[in-house]
Amino acid sequence: MAVEAKSEDGARALWHIAPGRCELRPAANLPPGPGEALVRMSWSAISRGSERLVFFGKVPEAEHARMRAPMQEGDFPFPVKYGYCAVGVVEAGPADWLGRSVFCLHPHQTGFVAPLESLTPLPEGLPPRRATLAANMETALNALWDSGAGPGDRIVVVGAGVVGLLVAWLAASLPGADVTVVDVEPAREAAALSLGARFAPPPDAPGDADVVFHASASAAGLAQALRAGGLEARIMELSWYGAGETTVALGGAFHSRRLRLMASQVGEIAASRRPRWSHARRLAKALDLLADPRLDALITGEVAFDDLPAALPSLLAPGAAGLTSVIRY
Repeated sequence: MAVEAKSEDGARALWHIAPGRCELRPAANLPPGPGEALVRMSWSAISRGSERLVFFGKVPEAEHARMRAPMQEGDFPFPVKYGYCAVGVVEAGPADWLGRSVFCLHPHQTGFVAPLESLTPLPEGLPPRRATLAANMETALNALWDSGAGPGDRIVVVGAGVVGLLVAWLAASLPGADVTVVDVEPAREAAALSLGARFAPPPDAPGDADVVFHASASAAGLAQALRAGGLEARIMELSWYGAGETTVALGGAFHSRRLRLMASQVGEIAASRRPRWSHARRLAKALDLLADPRLDALITGEVAFDDLPAALPSLLAPGAAGLTSVIRY
């Protein structure tokens, strides 16, 4: 039995309207229909990589279609409503969904109506605030699958952002794996150590790795990743650079070591899992993996939804301090 939605008067959403500018706009107030639910947002997270590109209008024209978020409104470059790390509570819809906390790939908005198949219930006991990391966890899990990393491997992760640290955390759970996170920011060492990995600044980075993950979104980081690979190592490129060109250091030992540079992107299930895994199954597993309370360390900032237009320029500025910032509704 479905429950009729209450009025959603005053619902608002974040819109990017020009490079470096955003505003809160009224959102549509439609009650849920058959197979839908009204979700009142509790938390959402800012995914710095992709949302920084959107905020500054750096999404390449050729990627406009592929870069669309599942429930995006508007078109790139502007105006556009964007985001995909939403956690809320079902307020109206089928009776067996009422009151459930759910994750949804939805932009930043105080409340929204979505198809039931786009909602993933949170596992029992998972704090909704931490559940906002689910999309980044999916990216990290897919990257580990793409890499073929296994027990005992020597693994290097270049870039101690959220995705890089989640990859390191997953890799450190492989029996006997030796995992080192490399980053130019010494303040990231504590997070890496807490998640079971070693830490090294670039001058002290290990080499001869079996698998290397690059997640710094910089040419210098990619060059570091290539230097870290051993003979026939796989170098997994997780960064997405948006518009512009990036230098790739293919000189030196790149050819003599027969290195393999491979992109990993979350839009497709890793080929090794694709016959058996759906996107829904992968997302549910990502939420399960967030049960570890140590992952709360990846959330280093919090901002009220009403303050977003003023806060985003500093949160998304290149070199901004901290890791993930979450939005409180």
